[in-house]
Amino acid sequence: MSDDDNVTGVQSRGLILQPFWDYLHQNHHDLLRSTPFPVVLSVSTYFFLVGFYTVLDLLAPTWPCINRHRLHPDKPVTWPNIWTTLGVTIYNHVLYIFPATIAQWLWRPPTPLPREAPTFWSFFLGIMGCMVVFDFQYYLWHLLHHQVPWLYRTFHAVHHQYNQTFSLVTQYLSGWELFSLGFWATIDPILLQCHCLTAWGFMVFNIYVSTEQHCGYDFPWALHNLVPFGLWGGAPKHDAHHQRPGTNFAPFFSHWDWLGGTHSVPTRCSGRARQDEM
Repeated sequence: MSDDDNVTGVQSRGLILQPFWDYLHQNHHDLLRSTPFPVVLSVSTYFFLVGFYTVLDLLAPTWPCINRHRLHPDKPVTWPNIWTTLGVTIYNHVLYIFPATIAQWLWRPPTPLPREAPTFWSFFLGIMGCMVVFDFQYYLWHLLHHQVPWLYRTFHAVHHQYNQTFSLVTQYLSGWELFSLGFWATIDPILLQCHCLTAWGFMVFNIYVSTEQHCGYDFPWALHNLVPFGLWGGAPKHDAHHQRPGTNFAPFFSHWDWLGGTHSVPTRCSGRARQDEM
């Protein structure tokens, strides 16, 4: 049986992601199976997103259509803010991420790529499962690093040097916190036995959500405005955490903060409402 027949048979079983996976297999096989690829995917996704939000930050003071969506429309993001946070981000990548990537490239074998794509539901549920597990892990880590003064001072305080969030604060972190987040984002898809395409999808979505959470904007299409019943944290709740550090520890969902008594609803949830009151 030819490869084309195999692909047709797979597609007939309802694998709607198969054409996309076949394209990646045929055109980017060596890149995808290389050990540095997940790191390159994560880093490039992050810098693309923070680049987009940083452009918005620079335009916002003179573009009312952007500024009205900011959580703090009266407090513009300045160039010193940008250079400081970008400098720490680049420092962490050079000192920690780059050496770890080189080490994996030298010591780990290439990633085996299965011929079949995941089903749409296994792809979706795999990403959701990883998000739920990651959310629980970071909630405990985050709560612990706020409850134990030494842990806070040593590892987490750097992230709270800004009580007004903007996108580059996302990875304004200590090396230990950056390592913890990267470890869970890598290990969770393995624990849940996800397809490699699902694992990469989780990495991209995780970075997107983390960046949106710190972006400092309350856009109508933001996830916290789309997910019903207040189940999603989002930028307003995490911005409230930076102003009231004893609240809203979970990175994505709200249920752990509800259960733990640490949930807090921002008194002003939208940049538009803030500006209207000024």
